[in-house]
Amino acid sequence: MKIKTIAIACSALLLLSSGMSVMAYDGTQCKAKGNCWEAKPNFPDKIKGSKYDPKHSKKELEKQTISMNAMEKRNAERAANFKKTGKWVY
Repeated sequence: MKIKTIAIACSALLLLSSGMSVMAYDGTQCKAKGNCWEAKPNFPDKIKGSKYDPKHSKKELEKQTISMNAMEKRNAERAANFKKTGKWVY
C-alpha cells in the first residue's frame, strides 16, 4: 500500500513540475510569431568590443577553414568515384 501511495505522489510531483516549466514563459514579448528570444538584462546591443566578444584567433579560424576545404575536396572525390563506379567508398 505504501509503494502505491509513493508512486502516486511521485507521478503527481512529476506532472506538476513539468507543467510549471511549460507555464513559465507565456510568449507575450515576441517580436514576431515564433521569434521570442530576449537578451538578458544589461546585454549589449553590439557584441564586438564588449565582454561577450569571443575574440577568435585568426590562426584558429584559418585551421577550421583549411579543415573544411579538405573535407569538401574529399567529399567531391567520393561523389565522383560514386558516379564512375556506382559504389560509395569512405
